[in-house]
Amino acid sequence: MTHKEIMKTIYFADLDLTELNMLHKLIQDKKVEQAKRSIKVGDNVFVVQKTKRTPGVVEDIKIKKAVIRMNGLSYRVPLSMIEAA
Repeated sequence: MTHKEIMKTIYFADLDLTELNMLHKLIQDKKVEQAKRSIKVGDNVFVVQKTKRTPGVVEDIKIKKAVIRMNGLSYRVPLSMIEAA
């Protein structure tokens, strides 16, 4: 199934709020899993926010967050907000 077919199925499905929240959690969990597989300490990454992508370097990886050095400071960033550079 392609991503367009999945999006169409979800859009036209008659899902209640609980089911939509479960779907949202599933997607967030998948993003965290993908981030864990694609980054390691020392990698250059982007921290993705709504309107910007900030470059940084991975210093440490925790269970659900990573420590990222950006602009000379270290931040704990949710793995779901990190993309490999």
